[in-house]
Amino acid sequence: MKTLYTAHAHSTEGRDGHIRSSDGVIDVDLSLPKSMGGKGKEGATNPEQLFACGYSACFGGAVAHVAKLQKKPIAHVEVDADVSIGLKDDGSLGLAVTLKVRIPELARAEAEALVNAAHQVCPYSVATRGNIPVTLEVLS
Repeated sequence: MKTLYTAHAHSTEGRDGHIRSSDGVIDVDLSLPKSMGGKGKEGATNPEQLFACGYSACFGGAVAHVAKLQKKPIAHVEVDADVSIGLKDDGSLGLAVTLKVRIPELARAEAEALVNAAHQVCPYSVATRGNIPVTLEVLS
């Protein structure tokens, strides 16, 4: 792989600690959600929220990229990402993702084809393929 960009971040104390990006743009406390037995501190985030933000943004970019390659003019793409963490059958923790995509300019069939094509090239989709379930939903 020819590296185009590398993000750097530092964390302390795991899920109940602090994270900071090397440029200081991200500088937040982490807190284990109450539903997982944590304190769910106000104003704190967690790795699943961060992953959901990154995946939704990256996937939206992939949709726009594929639309441009296919010469389908779209002006607006919305992606909601739901990242769930839970217990797998073997007792280990696992993740699951649902991506809900809105492309108002396209008919449903066209939007579904575009979303499926974007799923093949999005770096997050490529990284997770075969590792976690990812469900794609095209919304009107």
